[in-house]
Amino acid sequence: MKMLVLVPKVTGRVMYVFDLVLKQLLGIEYDLTTDAEQFKAFEEPKLHYGMQRLGDEPFVKAVDILFERHIHEQSFRTVEFEGTVAPYAVYGQGNLLPFDVFAASFFLVSRYEEYLSQVRDQYGRFRAESTWMFENGMLQKPLVNIWALALGNKLKSIYPNLDLKRTKFTFIPTYDVDAAWAYKCKGLYRTVGGFLKDLTSGDRERIRERHQVLRGKRKDPFDSFDFQFELQKEFKLKPIYFILCGDYDTNDKNISIRKPAFQALIKRLGDYADVGIHPSFSSYLDIDKLRMEIDNLSEVLHRPLTKSRQHFLRMNLPRSYQKLIELDISDDYTMGFASQAGFRAGIADTFRFYDLENDMVTNLRVHPFALMDGTMRDYLNLDVETSFNLATQLVDEVKAVGGTFIYLTHNETLGGEKRWVGWPEIYRQLLEYITKASEPAVPEANRRVEGPV
Repeated sequence: MKMLVLVPKVTGRVMYVFDLVLKQLLGIEYDLTTDAEQFKAFEEPKLHYGMQRLGDEPFVKAVDILFERHIHEQSFRTVEFEGTVAPYAVYGQGNLLPFDVFAASFFLVSRYEEYLSQVRDQYGRFRAESTWMFENGMLQKPLVNIWALALGNKLKSIYPNLDLKRTKFTFIPTYDVDAAWAYKCKGLYRTVGGFLKDLTSGDRERIRERHQVLRGKRKDPFDSFDFQFELQKEFKLKPIYFILCGDYDTNDKNISIRKPAFQALIKRLGDYADVGIHPSFSSYLDIDKLRMEIDNLSEVLHRPLTKSRQHFLRMNLPRSYQKLIELDISDDYTMGFASQAGFRAGIADTFRFYDLENDMVTNLRVHPFALMDGTMRDYLNLDVETSFNLATQLVDEVKAVGGTFIYLTHNETLGGEKRWVGWPEIYRQLLEYITKASEPAVPEANRRVEGPV
């Protein structure tokens, strides 16, 4: 059965966010109409999205953002709602929700605020601390999922026979290979330079370690790949590897893509998992350099690349995504913050990128990650136990809404040496927590609506 939705005007933004909230998250098939008489005569489930209610129909009061084409500073009131804070509060009798759920979802998922603020960190990245969600303590809540479920509950109470889908929690482990090895295959100049740097700093332990690794007496501290393969087999994981293969530079220090040993590793990873490009720091907004890196990695794998995640999570909206689309990348995994854990787009599900600059939906699918190892260790300065607690808290949030939890880690981290002592064990514990049979308690406000699938 299809729902009929009455709207004042059918726009690209309206179609985009209704597809996301109703169709993707709730599984509701629907048609849009601007004909009030057709809507009044319709006897199946229906929803009115507009400025003024017509009668006793289910009604969501609309604000202006979905009927505009330009980008401008947003002014809205917030409201507390079922353990969350929501923008675009609306007032009046008969509203299903005390805020415009479609406008609020569009504001977050489109990353509207990132087009407005010029505040950036030292790497040119939009700051997590500048987001509306962080300022309101909501960054660690998958708000769009929670709000969609609340809307679904309301509609289900009015139309008991309305079909709503159940979605299942999904976990996707991802690995960024910024540097395959700490010492191996660096070439003569980098190796000699490394020894000289260690001598200058007086780091005798590092000199000894480097020497033992190069002589084959000790395993390279970044070489955790066998451990990763064991975990993949044990927990039946389907990971994605993002390989940095740009030329050596200040912030790009992987092994040369021309090294046979690195090519062999890349092919081995490709046998076990999906592989995507990890565009270099220096390829930021440089489409020619990005094209070369994609071509080089594709040539090693002997297959086209469709997945990407920016090195340093260095992304500019919409230009970074526009360049990926131009180079036939269909899926991006950069949507997350380095300095804070949580949901950059307010959602724990994949979604299509909406290009606000051109006011159009694209075919690029965005896969937001919720947590990165470096966020906990380097930005938040958490110990391993506190990091584990944060990770499980986020997992519980995603499980409660039947979303997808994407975790970002590095081969260096899983080597478990120096600053990463204890992290391989914590990662294993996290995998056990994620895959355990018993589900965590689901908060009533976040509970997925039960109904026919």
